[in-house]
Amino acid sequence: MQFSKSTDYALHALLHLGHSERGNNIGIKELSAILGVSESYLSKIMSKLRQDGIVRAVPGVNGGYELARPADQITFLDVIQVIEGRQQLFECSNSNSRQHQLLAEEGAAERDQKQERPRMNGCLVEKVMNGAEQHLHQYLREHTIQSVLDEALKRCNHEVNKK
Repeated sequence: MQFSKSTDYALHALLHLGHSERGNNIGIKELSAILGVSESYLSKIMSKLRQDGIVRAVPGVNGGYELARPADQITFLDVIQVIEGRQQLFECSNSNSRQHQLLAEEGAAERDQKQERPRMNGCLVEKVMNGAEQHLHQYLREHTIQSVLDEALKRCNHEVNKK
């Protein structure tokens, strides 16, 4: 699995907005120069983030973008789902295969012998993949723009104290 460059730019743009000392408002021209990406490309990314309520556009000569909610309320999962979409990462395309049916029948026969209650005959591969996706989502929910800013500050202070 690989996330797009748009996700990379979106996360870095939000970090810059969260770190901004000018009232959290940065113009698209400045932000695109900081990130090394074209204004038009970044504008499309910021538009998606704005539509989803993650950033707010500030109109006027000194306008730009700012975070629409506190940095500790913007999770990595929020951003990834806005940019990449909210689709499931894995879908079993083999549930009608002979192998899949044999595994389901074998499992049913074993349960009959043990007189167990029948279980879902869902795809076992899909079960593993969905579990992995749930863990990934949980991890990404636990990391916010603020948690990364805090880590950056901690590293910066550590470097200053080393000298």
